[in-house]
Amino acid sequence: MATEGSQARLLDSSGGPLRVSGTLFVHPDINGAVRERIPTIIIDEHEAMARLVGAEVRHLKLHGALANMASEDAAMAEACYRAALKVDPEIIIVVLAATEMERVVRDLGCNWAGEIFADRAYNDDATLVDRRKPGAVIHDGEVAAERMLGMLAADAIITESGKHIPTRIDTICLHGDTPGAAKMARVIRERLIAGGITIERFAARNRL
Repeated sequence: MATEGSQARLLDSSGGPLRVSGTLFVHPDINGAVRERIPTIIIDEHEAMARLVGAEVRHLKLHGALANMASEDAAMAEACYRAALKVDPEIIIVVLAATEMERVVRDLGCNWAGEIFADRAYNDDATLVDRRKPGAVIHDGEVAAERMLGMLAADAIITESGKHIPTRIDTICLHGDTPGAAKMARVIRERLIAGGITIERFAARNRL
């Protein structure tokens, strides 16, 4: 675990204007009251570190196992999002598109952005295929780019079975720990631009 000082130095390492995302980790077995307090404390800490280097926490995204659980558990997603909005009512909540997360932010009426994954396969309910299953993680940049172009053209998540799930797509995630991620990112970016997609920072807005 990095110390507050080392995290602040990391935020300052780009040398230019900074935009910092907060990531929440919540143990699945804790009770609701504690679940709401932990995200609030974490966001407070991230905002304090960001201020040290003249930055801001602009958006929030649940990560890993927590994100997978919240994509199916509306109560868990709502607890985390309400806690974040208590700290910053204007923060942008990044959600796994077309899941319970999206339904929660629509009900809350907050700023949000819909996210899809370049390097992960989808189930027919818009959740991610278990990493342990064959084909769940995509390692070929060209394959990933073709999938992203297809989803953006369709305004929909396209699942392993070929099902189209209509959704708003604002941002694409590529996991940095996927082998060859940097090369994949370059290929995907080049293919998107060549396909007429404009790449820019997503806006702070809500869409009910």
